[in-house]
Amino acid sequence: MYNLSCYNTSSFILVGIPGLEKFHIWIGIPFCVIYVVAIVGNSILLYLIAVEHSLHEPMFFFLSMLATTDLVLSTATVPKLLSNLWLGSQEITFSGCLTQMFFLHFSFVVDSAILLAMAFDRYVAICFPLRYTTILTPQVIIKLVVGTVVRSFSVILPDVFLLKRLPFCRTRIIPHTYCEHIGVARLSSADISVNIWYGFSVPLMTVISDVIFIAISYTFILRAVFHLSSQGARQKALSTCGSHVCVILMFYTPAFFSILAHRFGHSVPRNMLILFANLYVAIPPALNPIVYGVKTKQIQEKFILLFSLKKTQ
Repeated sequence: MYNLSCYNTSSFILVGIPGLEKFHIWIGIPFCVIYVVAIVGNSILLYLIAVEHSLHEPMFFFLSMLATTDLVLSTATVPKLLSNLWLGSQEITFSGCLTQMFFLHFSFVVDSAILLAMAFDRYVAICFPLRYTTILTPQVIIKLVVGTVVRSFSVILPDVFLLKRLPFCRTRIIPHTYCEHIGVARLSSADISVNIWYGFSVPLMTVISDVIFIAISYTFILRAVFHLSSQGARQKALSTCGSHVCVILMFYTPAFFSILAHRFGHSVPRNMLILFANLYVAIPPALNPIVYGVKTKQIQEKFILLFSLKKTQ
């Protein structure tokens, strides 16, 4: 039996990036810049999509969801990272740790589901262009959004209760800059087999299945594109997918690299793995609006128009 104090854990200590303590102030500067870029870029993107009626299309609605989720993902981790690196604020309450963990994993799973919804949007637009508006009706979009949020909430919420049931009697020091499910569970003095198996099954149920369906969507897209008779039509069709493919690569490639590095990269220093994990949750939210701003003509035009009007005023 564990005594009551084991269960009533008041707080944890996030140690930051072990071994790089003397560089913490300097490491925080690029993360602060990246975070500001993410906040400004995604906010501008949301504003443009909200005020411009020409952007009230399914693709841009999904893009606004992606921007919102990116704001949640970066805000769940970077401010605490900066307070840790710059102010030495390493303590985090148990409830704060659970909250951070929930929003970190929740926004990651939502991001993955949105990328799948965007792949479906491109599949319908290219394979069934004449039926696009009849297939992706407002009702269908609402169902996709509700399904995305409900699925993500349902698979991540159990993580909170799986951690709350554990006793923490040995140590409360987390060798990281943020709370994540398995990292916190490993501090427990109890058997965490359920946590490990559930933590392993969630990516299979969500992210891995999303990647498979995205790959299937693009298989059909490429087949439809290469059946087009005109070279110009093929280029135009592929250009509409360019920004989405870039965002997919930025999202999934570092994720799989991080998983493989933690699983097989035993020779990689732990501080490098922690640094990479922080870059992974900070950089994609900052780059996504830039990618769509550069590669999507409609957003580019509205962005230029917005700032040219402000200058004339």
